[in-house]
Amino acid sequence: MFRISLRRVDCARGRLRAHFSTPPAWYHLLKLKKLDKSMGERPSKINYLKPLKPLEPDSLLKLLEASIVHADGTLVAINKPCGIPVSGKPEDLTLQSVLPQLSQNLNLPQDLQVIKAPEKEGSGLVLLSSCPNTTRYLQDFYIRRKKKKDPVATYCAVTTRTPVATEGEIHTALKLVDIDGFDLVVPEASPSRKSLQMKEVKKTLTYYKVLDSNEGCALLQLQPVTTFRNQLQVHLTLILSPVLGDHVYSPRVGTVLGEPFLLPAEQSPPRTQALEEHVMQKLRLREQVMFRLQLHLHLHQLLLPDGCCSSRTLLVAPPPPFFLQTLRSLGLNLPP
Repeated sequence: MFRISLRRVDCARGRLRAHFSTPPAWYHLLKLKKLDKSMGERPSKINYLKPLKPLEPDSLLKLLEASIVHADGTLVAINKPCGIPVSGKPEDLTLQSVLPQLSQNLNLPQDLQVIKAPEKEGSGLVLLSSCPNTTRYLQDFYIRRKKKKDPVATYCAVTTRTPVATEGEIHTALKLVDIDGFDLVVPEASPSRKSLQMKEVKKTLTYYKVLDSNEGCALLQLQPVTTFRNQLQVHLTLILSPVLGDHVYSPRVGTVLGEPFLLPAEQSPPRTQALEEHVMQKLRLREQVMFRLQLHLHLHQLLLPDGCCSSRTLLVAPPPPFFLQTLRSLGLNLPP
């Protein structure tokens, strides 16, 4: 169905190095007061759960303006919160729908266009440009890197299990299918040449590395070479390590006597993620609100070509507060 290579991930091939920098203002979130041991109290005001009410356009615009982590001429980078879709129907409230107003507020000559962004449920860097020439230059750079199988993006993810191999490569073909009314991504064991040519199926590749682990949970570095809908979530289920907060693909990993195994995608429709009791206790979560647990998948770093930006070649967006609180609660540490 898929292939995992344990070839060491290094920088000799020009691969992106991950530093996992955390600016001081966010780093202080890790220095919270000692948590009360009572299960009745919340550890802090940081909320792991998705908001119940959707944002209004003005609120979304203010949130995005407050989330800008880089602005250099016509190049802008935003640290997108979870749950905000990048695109959608004309009547939907999305990041793209407020870009004209955001461009105007930033006094840019033309409207910002999306170059790179995480998916709706994930958080992290959104790279924007208001210059068509800059946009084409960056897109060409990313295409060249992809052909060389050199990643440009580094994600961090909290997983509910620790992969057997501490690092490796996940190769598999993926396709989008309808299962019980859901548009879901599934692995394709033996894609035909025709299906690949028709782009019904796509070969995908992700590099991964375990940065830390504790009592079954882990912090992973992920570097996708290809892009496909929900690629990272699906790839992590294939190594039996679903992302925390993944209510779509985590049901594909079952357990027998505590040992994980892969269930057929067709028999594992989306449902609220089930966590082990000790993880629920550490996060102080109740089953009644588990369906609102946010996806712990964050686009942390993005490479820029030399000369594109006057100040840097690596954009960094710190993980959101709930992500950092989860690391603290689970005893996981970001590398220095």
